[in-house]
Amino acid sequence: MRHGKKINHLGRTSSHREALLSNMASSLILNKRINTTVAKAKALRKYVEPLITKSKSDSTHSRRMVFSMLQNKEAVAELFRDIAGKIGERAGGYTRIIKTGNRLGDAAEMCMMELVDYNELMIKEPKGGAKKAKTTRRGRTKKADSAKGGDASAEGTSAE
Repeated sequence: MRHGKKINHLGRTSSHREALLSNMASSLILNKRINTTVAKAKALRKYVEPLITKSKSDSTHSRRMVFSMLQNKEAVAELFRDIAGKIGERAGGYTRIIKTGNRLGDAAEMCMMELVDYNELMIKEPKGGAKKAKTTRRGRTKKADSAKGGDASAEGTSAE
């Protein structure tokens, strides 16, 4: 039984697993998107998200900590230069896993893993820069209700 066992060993020794995750994290940071199996992507998410969180504070210590895990100067420079600026206000959840089906050779479950803020198709910005007016449960806009001058308590809603 695997009670309380949180790490997926991926059928590898500890050193091989660390090298695999380090190389995959470097590829993800440099290319912004990689194709891999779902099991490796879930293991990589736990590996790379703390690195991205460390990149928010650009100090010598955090750079050295990230380099000790990645062992790739270009990936560290890209992470602190470009990625940290783009995800600065995001609280977490820097990666997205999109399942793409099964691999032909061994039917392994495949996926595409990407950095969230780098997919132009998924980023939704309102046209014209204006936000859509919020509506009540009845379908009316809140501004229209207040413009009528109707008493909110008479309609059964509370004025908050």
